Amino acid sequence: MELLEAIERRHSVRQYLARPLEADLKNRLDEMIDECNDLSGLHIQPVYDEPTAFRSPMARYGRFEQVSNYIVLAGERAEDLDERCGYWGERIVLQAQQMGLNTCWVGMSYAKRAVPVEVAAGEKIVAVIALGYGRTQGVAHKSRPIEKIADIGGDRPEWFRRGVEAALLAPTAMNQQKFRFEYSAEGVRATTRWGFYSKVDLGIAKYHFEIGAAPHPVRWL
Repeated sequence: MELLEAIERRHSVRQYLARPLEADLKNRLDEMIDECNDLSGLHIQPVYDEPTAFRSPMARYGRFEQVSNYIVLAGERAEDLDERCGYWGERIVLQAQQMGLNTCWVGMSYAKRAVPVEVAAGEKIVAVIALGYGRTQGVAHKSRPIEKIADIGGDRPEWFRRGVEAALLAPTAMNQQKFRFEYSAEGVRATTRWGFYSKVDLGIAKYHFEIGAAPHPVRWL
């Protein structure tokens, strides 16, 4: 499965089967997470076979069921921490989709104090990604009209339009899609309005944009 196909197939899944992850899948996830940490400077950590964090009232309110595997997105506090967690977390999400797993971004619907990971002084947990074998493959959500998030007319190149289309398929908190992309001869500027987890959403959308624009390299302004 190519990354563009993974983008199209990936939908948020909140209910999972009581099926453990195979050892080889865990090894592949661990290797991928180590690589993301090396490249990003984040402290992303996997948690396997541990359901406590998703047995909280918040998890039930969020309609999560049988979540016992998840990825903890954490790092040293910084202005761009949320955006980096979104960007690198979505890289993990799409590769998990390629492995045949389902996922869901989770901002608050879990018990953070029950998460069994090490968070150093100066670090914080931004979000987690639930993953496993879903009861279903999820459903697509309606996206905003493309003209609401970018001007794709005039002399805008085709790769820019492809990037915007891929960004519109990015998961966002409460499906808010508050990001916007602006093209210039110098590169692409991605911005977001204030909103719940909007900077995480921006990082996710930027990663989608790069995939859609490929093989054209994206210079972020």
